[in-house]
Amino acid sequence: MSKIRVYEIAKQLNISSKELIKILADFGIEVHSHMSSLDDEEAQLIIDYYTTDDSKDANDIKSKDKNKKVNINDSKAEFGEELNKEDIKIDKKTKVNQKEDKKEILEDSEEDSIKIIKIPNKITVQNLAQKLEHPASELIKSLMMKGVMASINQEIDFDTASMLAEEFNILIEEEKEEDYLESLFAEEDSSEEDLVERPPVVVVMGHVDHGKTSLLDALRKSNVTAKEMGGITQHIGASTIDVNGKKITFLDTPGHEAFTAMRMRGAKVTDIAILVVAADDGVMPQTIEAINHARAANVQIIVAINKIDKPSANPDRVKQELADHGLLTEDWGGDTICVPVSAMQKTNLNTLLEMVLLVAEMEELKANPNKKARGTIIEAQLDKGRGPVATVLVQSGTLKVGDPILAGSAYGRIRAMTDDKGRRVKSAGPSTPVEIIGLSEVPSAGDSFYVVDSDKEARQIAHNLAVRDREQALRATPNKVSLDDLFSQIQSGDVKQLNIVIKADVQGSVEALRQSLERLSNEEVRIHTIHGGVGAITESDVMLASASNAIIIGFNVRPEAGAKSFAELEKVDIRLYRVIYNAIEDIEAAMKGMLDPEYEEKVIGHAEIRQTFKASGLGTIGGAYVLDGKMIRNCKVRIVRDGIVVYEGQLSSLKRFKDDVKEVHSGYECGLTFEKFNDIKEGDIVEAYIMEEIPRT
Repeated sequence: MSKIRVYEIAKQLNISSKELIKILADFGIEVHSHMSSLDDEEAQLIIDYYTTDDSKDANDIKSKDKNKKVNINDSKAEFGEELNKEDIKIDKKTKVNQKEDKKEILEDSEEDSIKIIKIPNKITVQNLAQKLEHPASELIKSLMMKGVMASINQEIDFDTASMLAEEFNILIEEEKEEDYLESLFAEEDSSEEDLVERPPVVVVMGHVDHGKTSLLDALRKSNVTAKEMGGITQHIGASTIDVNGKKITFLDTPGHEAFTAMRMRGAKVTDIAILVVAADDGVMPQTIEAINHARAANVQIIVAINKIDKPSANPDRVKQELADHGLLTEDWGGDTICVPVSAMQKTNLNTLLEMVLLVAEMEELKANPNKKARGTIIEAQLDKGRGPVATVLVQSGTLKVGDPILAGSAYGRIRAMTDDKGRRVKSAGPSTPVEIIGLSEVPSAGDSFYVVDSDKEARQIAHNLAVRDREQALRATPNKVSLDDLFSQIQSGDVKQLNIVIKADVQGSVEALRQSLERLSNEEVRIHTIHGGVGAITESDVMLASASNAIIIGFNVRPEAGAKSFAELEKVDIRLYRVIYNAIEDIEAAMKGMLDPEYEEKVIGHAEIRQTFKASGLGTIGGAYVLDGKMIRNCKVRIVRDGIVVYEGQLSSLKRFKDDVKEVHSGYECGLTFEKFNDIKEGDIVEAYIMEEIPRT
């Protein structure tokens, strides 16, 4: 059922909104502002009531003066006796209040030509005053009357701005924030006859050394593995193969980091994910991560159980482990396609390709090749001889040599294109990967590219983008979910699902945390674990959390140095715990808005144990080299071994040669002993920190 606003009905009836709101109240319909909406039936009832012509005796309404006073023929009212009595009361009131009507004439005439403006979801008082064309002091005064204390430069939300605008008889609507490039290059929907079938884009994912690249090598009958350093894929590759006259485009990624990096930038590149699992190894940590990343991107998964030619292969065990992670294969009554293959023996490769084409056919993948090309940057690098080189995937339209192109802040004219076989090509259609040269700089993987009308236009848009990016960097940080403001975000409706990434020292802890936290879900917010794994918190975990707007919970583990700085950059909230109940209590308290003031941990330095000494009466002394920051006597420390915390406590003594010292700075050696801990080993990392209390605002 559609809706119609009060001021629109008032315009149709040539009466003021205020007068209409009064009449609606007599009908038993309560509205609070000019922006309120009525159902079609209610609106039609009011319109019929006012537009009854003179031939009908019911509710004969005549406008006898400028004030549009209502005269009611109460003898034969169409809406019944009860309504006529109410109308008579209104008529009497209008006669008594004629003095007030003179004052309302001016207001009514203003409302007849009501002004509508658009504002963003949040706006400063000063900017709103400029749009309303009223002094900011008046707005601040009105806000104070409503109990809202706001300065001229403070932001207010849309609802508050709407209430203010109504006082000045101005209606406001929320303007939708659009991506600059998407709005600039908005695509018109193509007609069905213009759409043609396009090849599916397939990404190959899985654990290291499970045979991802070897499988691709066998599929495209080329020797890619031998070219890679140590047989491990170092970059993203793209290639196409022909299967019974149909093409399939493959992306070979180094794990799933690049896959998530593209999704972080909003790029929906792939249609199907082939999950490679070794039959002799089973589901491993990176396999689980790959499953979670593919699910988060809403991509169809086909499982390829590789290495079935090995004597130790056990496909049924792999299927069982996959079922434990939510992938139930078709032969086990599920809907996940599973194909046992051997890259070395080239077994069942055709079956795998047929399954890819079958899923693609079900998806009905189509694109329009007869328009300007647009797509995604798969990878880019700076070549000494050729300059910036980018591998691009065309997603719609046809890319041609000589086309002016824009990719983020990079722009230029395509000087040359080569396909995945290294051959020069003049054009590339949808789902075709090509390598291009001619850009002004190296673009970022995951950036969208667009073909524009001229070099001049590309240069101007790239300049505007660079200016916009600088402004955004200087502005406030993005609104990421954190435990500190979780309750307020739940109350405002911004958070309906709290995504969590769990990393722990053992798998049992991961499962215990997952079950305990997901039990905290309530009607307002659902807690969902998007990934759980064993080991230190890595950059990949932070990337997944950033792309999914998640919180990272670490249990008995520490973030890697790169992961910690990356989390600060991406504004990802990392919470570290040694006791499982503390994590549960914190999440529960945050959901209720009762999180206690926290003690913020401030890391002051790291040292590496390079030698150990036994001393009677003292225990084991660690000969350490301070890597960064400083070690302070009596500070708190934790010892990290292979990403796992093995000790957390107090630094017992700090020596420089034979002397006790207060602190030792980076670049110097020192002797360390720890309270009630002697199991120190060479290679251990000692992390020194202090606790600072941070009251919550």
